[in-house]
Amino acid sequence: MTTSIYTVKGMTCGHCVSSVKEEVGEVSGVTSVDVDLASGRLTVVSEGPVDEATISGAVKEAGYELVGSS
Repeated sequence: MTTSIYTVKGMTCGHCVSSVKEEVGEVSGVTSVDVDLASGRLTVVSEGPVDEATISGAVKEAGYELVGSS
């Protein structure tokens, strides 16, 4: 299992969180997604490493921007 933490910009409500969770959750290999609205933190657990560009694309599909990872 691999855990990656990112920061998402632009979320303002619970619907935003749901949209990001849904899109990122559809990425192949992702097993768990947690989003913290207050901090913008996105935690992704996957079976193995997932390319950051793939996660960024899913976040963009939800209408938001990935601004960093840690």
